[in-house]
Amino acid sequence: MALKKRTSFSLSHHAKEEMARRDISWERVKWVLDRPEQIVIENGGLKAYQSKIRVAGQGWFLIRVIVNEDSRSVVTVYRTSKIKKYWRKD
Repeated sequence: MALKKRTSFSLSHHAKEEMARRDISWERVKWVLDRPEQIVIENGGLKAYQSKIRVAGQGWFLIRVIVNEDSRSVVTVYRTSKIKKYWRKD
């Protein structure tokens, strides 16, 4: 079986700051970029690569990696418990 090619995106300064502030590892970001459960179009043509994760003792969260596909850059990253707000059922 062929391995999936790793998606290559650069990190913006803001994304790096938010990853540090929110304690989201680069490994977690790469995991979402490589295996998003959904890709949702956001305002301004940005896309949210998103996947659900379970955090021990805290429940389910959504990791959202907001990217500009034209410039191949990660704009920001965050974790939210508001899964229903962002998850698309279509």
